[in-house]
Amino acid sequence: MNYNYNLIEKKWRQKWKENPINQKTPQKENYYCLDMFPYPSGNGLHVGHWRGYVLSDVWSRYQILNGKYVLHPMGWDAFGLPAENYAIAKKMHPAIATADNVKTFKRQLEEISAIYDWEKEVNTTDPEFYKWTQWIFLKMFENGLAYEKEMPINWCPSCKTGLANEEVKEGSCERCGTTVTKKNLRQWMLKITAYAGRLLEDLADLDWPEKVKKMQADWIGKSYGAEIDFKVDGLKDTIKVFTTRPDTLFGATFMVLAPEHELVSKLVTENKKEETEKYVFLSSTKSSVDRMTDKEKTGVFIGRYAINPLNGKKVPIWISDYVLADYGTGAIMCVPAHDTRDFEFAKKFNLPIIPVISKDGVATELLEAYTEEGIMINSGQFNGIKSNDAKNVIGDYLEAEKIGKKTTNYKLRDWVFSRQRYWGEPIPIVHCDKCGVVGVKESDLPITLPDVKSYEPTGTGESPLAAITDWVNTTCPKCGGPAKRETNTMPQWAGSSWYFLRYADPHNKNELISKKAMKEWLPVDMYVGGIEHAVLHLLYARFYTKFLQDIGVVDFKEPFTRLFNQGMVTKNNIKMSKSKGNVISPDDLVKNYGCDSLRIYELFIGPPELDSEWDDRGIEGVHRFLNKVWRLVTENKAISSNAELERECHKLIYDITTRMEAFNLNTVVSGFMEHTNNLLDLQKRFGGIDKKTIETLLVLLAPIAPHISSELFEIIGHKDSIFDQKWPVYDKKKMEDKEIEIVIQVSGKMAGKLKVSKDTAESQIILAAKELVKARLANKNIIKEIYVPGRLVNIVAK
Repeated sequence: MNYNYNLIEKKWRQKWKENPINQKTPQKENYYCLDMFPYPSGNGLHVGHWRGYVLSDVWSRYQILNGKYVLHPMGWDAFGLPAENYAIAKKMHPAIATADNVKTFKRQLEEISAIYDWEKEVNTTDPEFYKWTQWIFLKMFENGLAYEKEMPINWCPSCKTGLANEEVKEGSCERCGTTVTKKNLRQWMLKITAYAGRLLEDLADLDWPEKVKKMQADWIGKSYGAEIDFKVDGLKDTIKVFTTRPDTLFGATFMVLAPEHELVSKLVTENKKEETEKYVFLSSTKSSVDRMTDKEKTGVFIGRYAINPLNGKKVPIWISDYVLADYGTGAIMCVPAHDTRDFEFAKKFNLPIIPVISKDGVATELLEAYTEEGIMINSGQFNGIKSNDAKNVIGDYLEAEKIGKKTTNYKLRDWVFSRQRYWGEPIPIVHCDKCGVVGVKESDLPITLPDVKSYEPTGTGESPLAAITDWVNTTCPKCGGPAKRETNTMPQWAGSSWYFLRYADPHNKNELISKKAMKEWLPVDMYVGGIEHAVLHLLYARFYTKFLQDIGVVDFKEPFTRLFNQGMVTKNNIKMSKSKGNVISPDDLVKNYGCDSLRIYELFIGPPELDSEWDDRGIEGVHRFLNKVWRLVTENKAISSNAELERECHKLIYDITTRMEAFNLNTVVSGFMEHTNNLLDLQKRFGGIDKKTIETLLVLLAPIAPHISSELFEIIGHKDSIFDQKWPVYDKKKMEDKEIEIVIQVSGKMAGKLKVSKDTAESQIILAAKELVKARLANKNIIKEIYVPGRLVNIVAK
C-alpha cells in the first residue's frame, strides 16, 4: 500500500466535517485554547503564520485525547489601519476587500485541518459584534474612563492618523514604518492609568513567559518619589514636578518644562517669546522616541524663575524636548550634580552645579554626575544623613510643610483611542450645543458606518466621516435637539481587547456574554500568539477585562491563564514579508508533501518559542519519516508482546508525554523519529510488533499528524475515531531495562560489549568479560581488573 497523502487528507477532512472529533459529553471538562485572531491581509497566509496555528491545533487535539471538550475558535480582526491601507492600495472598498481576504484565509486555514469551530466565528466588522465594542465604550464613558482632550499626539504622515504610544516603534509607525511626528488634535482617551497598579500587581499570578511580564512591567513603569510645588517668582502660578530623588532637592539649580506644557505660553517673557515659539514648533515635529534618544541637548530659557521650596533660591525655567508633556507632570527639577542628563545640559548652557551628596560627606569638584548613594552635604538641616534615608526624611518634611507629597508615579500614559479614519467602529457619542458630550442610547446600538464612495484619510486631522452630513447630523439623546455625531473612529485594538469573550456566546443578542457561558469557558486556558503584542493587545485586553470585572460582566481579573509566544519563521534570517520577497506559501507544500508533513515540519524547525530559519529541503526529511511510519504499520505482522516491546512502548509514551507537557514540540517530533527507528529494528528482530504498541504509536502521533494517524488506525481494524481514544499512560516500572550493556576494554582499548542481567554479580561479569576477549589475552599476564558498576570492565594485561 502506498502513502497517498492527497487522497487520505481529503478523505479525513470530509469525515471530520460530517462528524466533528470534538464532542461534548457530561464527563468531559471544558478547555479553552485560543489563537490570536489574524487581520485578514490581502497576502494570505505564509508558513510563518502556519506555525502558531499548528501549535494551538496540536495542543487542542492533545487536550481532546486527554478527555477535554475544547473550545478552539477562529475569527477576524478586520477593522483598522492594515485592512484600510490594503483597500486603498487596491482601490477597493474596505468591506469588499476584507470579505475577499477572509475567504482566502478561511480556505488556507482549512488546509491546516485545524479543528476550528466555525459556528463560533466572529468578525470585528460585523455590526452584531461591534455593537458590544461600542457598548463597552459607553460603559467606560459613564464611569469616567473615556474622556476628550486636546493634546499633542503621535501622528503618522503616511497613514494620516493618530497613533497610541504603544504603536510607535523606535520613532516609526508600527504599521507602515514612516517616521512619526506630533500633531495637536482633539482626542478620545481611555484612562488605562486608573488600572496601572492592578495591571502591574496581577502580573505575578500569570503563567506567562517572564520576558512578556517584564516588558509589561517596564512599560507600566512604577516609580516612587514626591510631587513638589515650585512657586513662580513674581507670579501666583505654581509648577508641580515629580521626582524620584527628593533627597537632591537642595541641588536643584534649574527647572525644565516640556515644550507643550500648558504654562509655557503664560510664563514666557516678551523678549523670549519668538525664540520659545520657534522651539515649541520644532519640538512638535519630532517623535517622543527621537526626543528621548537625541544625544545633543537643546533648550530655551523662557525668561522666568521658580523658587526652590527648600532653600528659597531662584532657579531659571527652561524648556527642552527631552522632557515629555505626558510623563509625570511634564516638568522636572534639574540636579546636574547627580543626574547625567542634567549634568550635560548644565555644562552646555553654563548653569550652576551644586553637589548635595558625596561618598564620604566631603564636597569635591565634579567632573561628571555622581549618581551613587552617599552622605548628604550642602543640604541645611539634612546634612550628614545617608542619601537613601533622606528620600523619606525630606519627603516627610515636604508633606509637613505642605509644599509637596510622597507619591507613586507610572510611566504608563492614558490610551489615545481616536483614529481619524473611516474603517473603524464609530464612537457612540454625539456633541450637542446644549448638553455637551452625550453617549447614545444603548437601544440605538450599533451605530453603523455609512456606506461611502470616498473613504481615504483627509490628512487634516478630520475623519472622512466628518464630510458625510446626512450621517453626522442627528438628534441629542438627552434633549432631543440638533446634535452631531462623533466622527473619529476607534483603533484596531478596540475589538481585539474583548473578542475572546464573544467566542463563548457569539449569537447572544441581549448581552455581551451570558453568565452561564462565561462561567463555562472563561478565562482562556491557553493563548497562543506572537510576542510583538506584549504591550499592545495583551495589555489592552487585561485592562478591558479588569474594567468588565468591575462592572459585573465577568467574575475574573485576568483574561488569559497561560500564554505561549511562538517565535517567527524567517527566511534568509529576515522575517517573512511580501515586501522582502522571502515569503513561502503553504499551498504548494501541501500539494507536494501533504498537510501532515507541513504540520510536522513547522514543529520540527526549532524550539517553538524561538525564531527559526526556514529550509526548503527540511520538509523532505519529515515526509520520509511519515513514509517510514506508513511502512511500519502497513507491513507489520502483529505478534504477541514481549518484555522488550513493552519497555519500548512505555518509553515512547513517557518521552512524548513529558515533551508535550513542556511544550517542547520540536523534541516531540525528534522523539517520534527516534522511537520509530527503534520499532523498525524490533520489528526486524521479532518478525513483527504487537498491536497495542502500534495503536499507542498512532494515538500519540494523532495530534501532530491527524490524517495519517486516523487512516492507519482504520487500516489496523478500528471503526471508531482515533480521537475517541484516551491518551496513553506510561508505567515507570515497565520502562526499566532488565539488562544492561557493559563495555569491555583490554588495556584501555575497546574490545567488545556484553549484555547481562541487571542483578549479575561483579565476579560473574568479569568472568564473562574475560571469556569474551580471551583471544586478546592469550600469552599475556593480567595485571589488573577494573570494574565500573553497570558500565565498563577494563582488563589491564601485558
